[in-house]
Amino acid sequence: MTYSGYSPNTPATSARILCVDDDPLMGRALDSMLRAMGFTMRIADSAYAALSILRSEPVDLVLTDQQMPGLSGLDLLRMIREEGRDTPVILLTAFGSVEQAVTALHAGAAHYLTKPVDPEVLQRLIDNILEFQRARRDVADERRTKLHTGPASYLVGSGPAWQEMMRSIQRVSGTRATVLVEGESGTGKELVARALRDLSDRADQPFVTVNCAALPEGLIESTLFGHERGSFTGATTRSEGAFERADGGTLLLDEISEMRIDLQAKLLRVLQEQEFERVGGNTPVKVDVRVLATTNRRLEDCVRDGSFRADLYYRLNVLRIHVPPLRDRREDIPDLVRHFAARLAGQLDRPLEAIEPDALALLQAHDWPGNVRELQHAVERAMVHADGPRLRASAFRLSTGLATPSWPTAAPVASMPAIRRESAVAPSIPATVAPGTEVLILPGLDVSEAERQLILRALERTNNNRTAAAALLGMHARTLRRKLKEMNAGTPGEDDA
Repeated sequence: MTYSGYSPNTPATSARILCVDDDPLMGRALDSMLRAMGFTMRIADSAYAALSILRSEPVDLVLTDQQMPGLSGLDLLRMIREEGRDTPVILLTAFGSVEQAVTALHAGAAHYLTKPVDPEVLQRLIDNILEFQRARRDVADERRTKLHTGPASYLVGSGPAWQEMMRSIQRVSGTRATVLVEGESGTGKELVARALRDLSDRADQPFVTVNCAALPEGLIESTLFGHERGSFTGATTRSEGAFERADGGTLLLDEISEMRIDLQAKLLRVLQEQEFERVGGNTPVKVDVRVLATTNRRLEDCVRDGSFRADLYYRLNVLRIHVPPLRDRREDIPDLVRHFAARLAGQLDRPLEAIEPDALALLQAHDWPGNVRELQHAVERAMVHADGPRLRASAFRLSTGLATPSWPTAAPVASMPAIRRESAVAPSIPATVAPGTEVLILPGLDVSEAERQLILRALERTNNNRTAAAALLGMHARTLRRKLKEMNAGTPGEDDA
């Protein structure tokens, strides 16, 4: 087949096309034909060479042969999608079949063509695909311009740490890759995940949230994957799980570190294959779901201690966003206070004229171990106690004697003992600790020992009721059980979680 002399009817475009073919003659022929159409061309003779080009320069469309030594065109397509790229891919083959075409389209191919290729058909196809991509980009750009005025206006801040995080959200929101959102408790991880969804091309599709730390022990699998009628006592009808309800949209797995180890293997399969089986069923259910996950613990540490699968960690950690603690973005506190106060003033239907400088100075000097959540509650209490339309420092009642957490520990609980390190000087109660507050004196700054002492003290306070102790410590009961096992405490007690 000869392509020389082909004259396209449509105007030239600056779109960049990557042609992948191990046959040099076919590669040159396609290169010549597409250059005549006005496209900017790059040629690769293998899937590995194509991936190298995609990682180093912009490409608008990939045109690849299906049958190649080593990695096939279908393998290349899958690797492109696993890296989170939405670059459209057209597969070419000399031995086409309906089964191959269906497989390619299910894997995310934009189209599937058999050789020899008709130039006019190919150009119309490329023009249509690129026009669709341009429309998608326009919609994405419009969503990004609304970052501060539209769907993501609930993300309040302007400091350097916050702006860096916002740039990360902008970069990854347009991909379909899994995103891991990490940060201390109370920093706003779920809001960041919601912004990733609201700024994506799935904004109008379902958004389903599952709190892995709050699921009943016996219903976790059913909640995620659904169940068939009769699969267990009480299953009188077939039920769709979170993955089915999120089909076409986004699924947020909140506090993923608390997921049971046996369910992690099933989650890994869904992420890799985009299919699963309901509880009590044996028919695979195919879904198209983008998964976001949050954690207030370092998953690397969870992998090391055996509570989290390494393969699932690497599959989740395709893209990562760290949400900074409030103590690292004190310059954002005035904006956050105004945001919370204005919203509550509207709900309470009461006037709010100003927040006094002394109040803002007080709030910016506080360490906020509970992060933004703690600040929001402090503002809410101040609005209730304020005796006029101006918020003054006297309206704020800030908790004292709490240790400032270090990522990724959970926020301390006000009812737990204050912690301080024992020094060579005779111990005395710090002036910042309120009279009557219990003080836990530690021999050093060992974090593991501090955690151990707090756990033992919580169990003592709750008469060894682990569920109550976990609530007092601000952690899930399963997390407490795991920590007790690690401590080899073997503390007897009621475990009604």
